Amino acid sequence: MAPMSLFPDPTGAADRLRSRLAEPDVLQAPGCYDALTAKLIESAGHEVAFLGGFSVAAARLGLPDVGLLSYGEMLDQTTSVCAATSLPVIADADTGYGSPVNAQRTLLAFARAGAACVMIEDQSWPKRCGHTVGKEVVERREAVARVRACVEVRAEHGLDVLIMARTDAAAVDGFDEALRRAEAFAEAGADLTFLEAPDSVEQMARYCSEIPGHKTANLVDDGHTPWLEPDALTEIGYSVVFYPVSLLLSGIRSMGDAARALRTNPAAARERASFDEARALVGWQDYDERSDRFT
Repeated sequence: MAPMSLFPDPTGAADRLRSRLAEPDVLQAPGCYDALTAKLIESAGHEVAFLGGFSVAAARLGLPDVGLLSYGEMLDQTTSVCAATSLPVIADADTGYGSPVNAQRTLLAFARAGAACVMIEDQSWPKRCGHTVGKEVVERREAVARVRACVEVRAEHGLDVLIMARTDAAAVDGFDEALRRAEAFAEAGADLTFLEAPDSVEQMARYCSEIPGHKTANLVDDGHTPWLEPDALTEIGYSVVFYPVSLLLSGIRSMGDAARALRTNPAAARERASFDEARALVGWQDYDERSDRFT
């Protein structure tokens, strides 16, 4: 594993994300949940990372993604992740944590924490993971107001941050209503829209053909949305694809296996990174070189 910088340079992250979205092929965004997984995504050669609430709630709190993760906890996680990687980070800000004015405060804080893009959704609180049952959404007018509020405060403060607007209405009020919301979000100034959990390729294609602007696919392992390869997503018309829980699920399996192996036979060989690989990932070599300059 190539050594990584101790202090990555995130300069121009939003502009780099904007430029990459303008390219024709879909942008792959694996989901991270902390600083270490963000570094792993960067080390693997990806161009962007998605910081999603499901994985953060699981990794930070050991709790489900049902609104238990607070504004302050998600903001703190966003700050840590953005400081650990030079990649543009798309941060999940849930519903904005309250009224449209709350959404404005959320956008400001997440942008100042380093997020290149902030995602706001139309669920009611407490929100739930998009691929689980029991979701509810607010009225369309309120959902659009959240987006309009974020667009307004971005202009007011001259922030270089993209806004992603997500709708979960397909599972609640039907696919046509989800389309109308995505269209309204784009008209309100969202840079990207995100229609959650279409359950067929036909619905995915309809979303991409009917809604202007950049579209987001969300491929959840074992989820509702058909799992398509990047070339197929590009052909349909998507600009970005999230793999929000793939690292989390792989990590759960690998760490669980290691925990069981340590209990039964600590000396047994295991599939694992080397200690030197871990040191390289967290920037140990850069630290030593910096330290030597001041001794």
